[in-house]
Amino acid sequence: MAVSPFKRAGENGQAPLSAREATTMDALRLRHELHDEEARLLSELRALRRSQRAVAPDVVALRLTPGQRIADQVAATMGSWRFIVIQSAMLVLWVTLNITAYVRHWDPYPFILLNLALSFQAAYAAPFIMMSQNRQQEVDRREAANDYRINIKAELEIELLHEKIDQLRDKEVLALTQAVQSLTALLQNKSSDSEIVKNRE
Repeated sequence: MAVSPFKRAGENGQAPLSAREATTMDALRLRHELHDEEARLLSELRALRRSQRAVAPDVVALRLTPGQRIADQVAATMGSWRFIVIQSAMLVLWVTLNITAYVRHWDPYPFILLNLALSFQAAYAAPFIMMSQNRQQEVDRREAANDYRINIKAELEIELLHEKIDQLRDKEVLALTQAVQSLTALLQNKSSDSEIVKNRE
């Protein structure tokens, strides 16, 4: 059961707090807890960023398994104009040789053997491409998460700079206030001394 701050203050022998003071105390307590949590998060992000900077991109590329390398290579090869041109030339040559009968018809019209070969190619190419796309999606997710952490770190760093600037400003204001108070005290002392001298005269 939650205890009212008014009751807590009365039990301790102190004057009960007003609603505004209690709200202010709760807000300051929550702000302090959030500040500690942000400081802990900032230290973790700094350590993570330092560890990521220590790892070279070539080292990350070497962590790929042989299957991942093969899938990437197949996807890169089949997704190029070179592959399209070579395959188109082979298909035209295949069809031409079987139609014109320059050589023995090994695959006459309707080119059943050619259809079988293309079906095999599509059946094996699709899983390779899907594996490569899945790995690339995983890389994109990691990069997006890394970008999010970098943005959070930058935001916390900016807030930390703002806090330091505010602290410096508060110190300057305090120093100026003290200087004004000391000058005011000196002026008052001088005015009081001059009044004393005038009264003696």
